[in-house]
Amino acid sequence: MKRIIVIDDEASICSSLEFALEDHYDVVTTTKPHEGLKWIEEEKPDLCLLDLKIGQVDGLEILKKIKQVSQKTEVIMITAYGTIATSVRALQEGAYSYLTKPINIEELYSIIQQALHYQRLNDQVDFLSQELEKKYSFEGIIGKSESMATVFNLISKVKEVDSNVLIVGESGTGKELVARALHFSGKRKKSHFEVVNCAAIPDQLLESELFGYDKGAFTGAVSSKEGKFQLANGGTIFLDEIGDMPLSLQAKLLRVLQEKVVTKLGSNKEVNLDVRVIAATNKNLEEAVRNGEFREDLYFRLDVIKVPLPPLRERKEDIPFLIQHFIKQFNIEMNKEVQGLTKEANRILLNYDYPGNIRELSNIIESSMVLADDEFIEVLDLPPQVRSNHSARRKDGGKILDFVGIPLKEMEKQFILATLEENNGHRKNTALMLGISERGLRDKLKQYEQ
Repeated sequence: MKRIIVIDDEASICSSLEFALEDHYDVVTTTKPHEGLKWIEEEKPDLCLLDLKIGQVDGLEILKKIKQVSQKTEVIMITAYGTIATSVRALQEGAYSYLTKPINIEELYSIIQQALHYQRLNDQVDFLSQELEKKYSFEGIIGKSESMATVFNLISKVKEVDSNVLIVGESGTGKELVARALHFSGKRKKSHFEVVNCAAIPDQLLESELFGYDKGAFTGAVSSKEGKFQLANGGTIFLDEIGDMPLSLQAKLLRVLQEKVVTKLGSNKEVNLDVRVIAATNKNLEEAVRNGEFREDLYFRLDVIKVPLPPLRERKEDIPFLIQHFIKQFNIEMNKEVQGLTKEANRILLNYDYPGNIRELSNIIESSMVLADDEFIEVLDLPPQVRSNHSARRKDGGKILDFVGIPLKEMEKQFILATLEENNGHRKNTALMLGISERGLRDKLKQYEQ
């Protein structure tokens, strides 16, 4: 039951309102404003009916204090001295509405219902914003490696500013996820986040997609259309694969970024912009500038803050966490109960180089789970290219006959040290690859030092 507090210096008004509302709401009344304010601070009621004049106390001052201690409590002012000036001031200070005495009960019911409905809508918006922030915040980016810690640190530093960001990394490294994290964890999270893939849209359509067009601007333009920049006004635009944008359009984009205005195709009217620009590319833009394929001035305009994303092969310690994440995700989507991988299948995935990065790992887990008959993904459930890569590595490593005659402990030592070298001395990766604990690896290495 929704809770309402009535603060009025007339005890008869308090009694009347309590009697009128108690069948539908949990009602508390008081003639002492500071007592009511203390109760609001402790209990956070849904709504307050507040008299404009409570003895010598100004109700508007109490309204201010209510909003300081319980922002979500809706306040409806009650006054016998209603004027336009006081009503406007009450609304400016955060009141939902106001009623004049003598109170019409039907009007009171209606305004209370409207205020509580407005409160529910605000709660839904806050909930959805929190869900989006959760989904696209750092929690949504899987990684505990040092290189990913650097990425998280960068996001923390730049999420609240308006500077342009350039995200660089190979395909499949999660550039769009980082862009979404920057938007949905920052101050613009309640505004639009618009995505434009510059490589996926034909050159002749990309300009109209970015800037919009007026009716009749070209053949087939039967109505006006807002461009992505206009739709993102107040929010963020993400220009994915910016390195594939044609040179002719780069000049127009540069003007938009410099002037902070955009003009639709077929129009002379400029629209002021307040848009944060995040761009991403898997190309070397510095090399593209040297080759005349990308404008230098645009590159420097975009490259205010650079966020480099490491390829998955350089952060293999994150692979077990990513595998766990994708198994959980696809269990829900496929209504399955896959628990994990066999030791051999896990070893193969830890040794694989992932040219397609995280996107490829996701596809590998998805296809393997489709084929898996048991709770654990077997080697034969893995895609052929992953299994063949593993076979090739074994062949390169020599035949088993090459190890005949070597004592088992010596062969173990050579194998462990070779695996450590393969991982550039990274003990955690080596332990994961060998399927042993870091402590076990540390003990083995101490033995070899003797």
